[in-house]
Amino acid sequence: MRIAIDAMGGDHAPKVVVEGALEAAREWKDVEIILVGDAAAIEVYLSNRPDNIKIVHAAEVIEPDDEPVKAVRRKKDASMVVAGRLVHEKQADAMISAGNTGALMTTGLLIVGRINGIERPALAPMIPTMDGNGVLCLDMGANMDATAEQLSQYAIMGSIYRTKVDGIAKPRVGLLNVGTEAMKGNELTKAAYPLLEQAPIHFIGNVESREILRAKCDVIVCDGFAGNIMLKSIEGAASAIFSALREEFTSSVLNKLAAAILRPGITKFRKKMDYNETGAGPLLGIDGLVLKSHGSSNATAIKNAVRQARIAIQNDLVGAISMEINDGK
Repeated sequence: MRIAIDAMGGDHAPKVVVEGALEAAREWKDVEIILVGDAAAIEVYLSNRPDNIKIVHAAEVIEPDDEPVKAVRRKKDASMVVAGRLVHEKQADAMISAGNTGALMTTGLLIVGRINGIERPALAPMIPTMDGNGVLCLDMGANMDATAEQLSQYAIMGSIYRTKVDGIAKPRVGLLNVGTEAMKGNELTKAAYPLLEQAPIHFIGNVESREILRAKCDVIVCDGFAGNIMLKSIEGAASAIFSALREEFTSSVLNKLAAAILRPGITKFRKKMDYNETGAGPLLGIDGLVLKSHGSSNATAIKNAVRQARIAIQNDLVGAISMEINDGK
């Protein structure tokens, strides 16, 4: 299997991207990793290159502040666009990027293409949960608005992903809402509820955002506006809590002693809640495997993104979504 990685995407590219790719290539010999980007810049970090890593040169880079559609259309030799083209032309089975989210969405739509029958793709990152299994959330910002029918498609794609990639036989799917009663919410959630009840999924009803970290469900469905607010609220709260703990644990000698005793447990909890451990969020609904890593991903996150892509390829995730959406035709 061949996985293309946008080596120039992300806050710490190409260094951490190449380091993560090296770790992945050494662990999974059945994966050929294609690093796409400035060949000279990539080579700097490729010491003792394994045989299953190759470089495809791309002279341009899509910057974080580039306007997505214009950038993808004008920068035809950008590393992200070239990686997408490799997937579209079946020269790669998947692509990974930690670059501009909007540009990656555009690359998926314009370069790779949608699965037949999918109205809109959805960005589906994994939010860490207290039990360590995470909850797949979609959509988290690819589309600010959605219809009830699109939420139903998100639910089906998310359920298939958790089965194919995470091995959950019967994923619990919830609808993000302000209350658990069936008729709670706005017009969108009220219209989506009966469609989710009829969909080929294990729908457990409405789920409030306060239950997400407690792993009330395996998949949570919402429009991109609500989803992105929820995601950033959780990230912000986690960051604030850990900052406050650090300040308290260093405020006195007694607190420093307490911190030394508690450090193993805190470290374990922090690792459980670290997005780097989940790797990347898939862009579901694209006719090819496209994964988005966090912009500040480290080498561990890139390696874990390769792990996710490898499992998804082995289990024909894209084919399974296409078959379900198109009624097995």
